Amino acid sequence: MSKKSKLKKTLVEKILDKNKISYQQHEFATHTEGDVAQMDVDHGGIEEHRIYKTLVLSGKATGPVVGVVPLDQHLNEKELARVSGNKKVNMVPLKDLEKTTGYEHGANTPIGIWEKFEYPIYIDASAEQQGTILVSSGKIGRSVELDANDLQTLVHAQFADIATDK
Repeated sequence: MSKKSKLKKTLVEKILDKNKISYQQHEFATHTEGDVAQMDVDHGGIEEHRIYKTLVLSGKATGPVVGVVPLDQHLNEKELARVSGNKKVNMVPLKDLEKTTGYEHGANTPIGIWEKFEYPIYIDASAEQQGTILVSSGKIGRSVELDANDLQTLVHAQFADIATDK
């Protein structure tokens, strides 16, 4: 039995099991910068474009809104505002993040956020063409690899062109 299969399941993985969505567990090395834990730059040979980060913003029309974009790209806030029906959106301040999502910085996951709050979620359209992508499983350094369409269906997300090159 490999070490990966011995990882204790996160709440996100239990949600995926409950919804009969297949996934693969991944664990990445982490480090702490200041008081924030982060994944290390080495992603174990997985292309950064397949690993997606979950960003939480807020707009007047929607309140919190979630953007899911590849790790090697930036979120286009103007485009997220447009597709979500907001005039503009702003990042939720770090000090308010855990209160807003239930997750600390670096552990935000569209699956857990949807399960708890049902905030509107937008996934960059590139995910649809990629097939499987990795998103956080709710713990820093832990991710799940799953089919982007399964994720989109589970969290009632919309695919949209919301990423821009760094």
